[in-house]
Amino acid sequence: MNFNYLFLTVVVIAFVVYFYYKTKQFRSTLPIRKKWYKAKAGIALGIFIIAFGINAVIIHQSLVSYIICALFVLIGLMQAYSNFSRMRHEGKFVQEEYELNR
Repeated sequence: MNFNYLFLTVVVIAFVVYFYYKTKQFRSTLPIRKKWYKAKAGIALGIFIIAFGINAVIIHQSLVSYIICALFVLIGLMQAYSNFSRMRHEGKFVQEEYELNR
């Protein structure tokens, strides 16, 4: 199996999910829900960065590519983890905010 196509598919899906949640963020009127969608978009961005870095090392196998891939994966993991914890925290208040602002 060619892993290049697998990671290319993950890159495209992550970009589409990022764009979807950014659109939801801009259309939302409630502040906590905006932050929640922003965190979800950040997770998708982190996955995009990780998949892009791994795909780059599959295509170009050299020492420089390995270093850049390691940086991309590290940055993507930090991005995804911080936004995941933010999403879990703000997710607790989304329903409450919706009930208060009906």
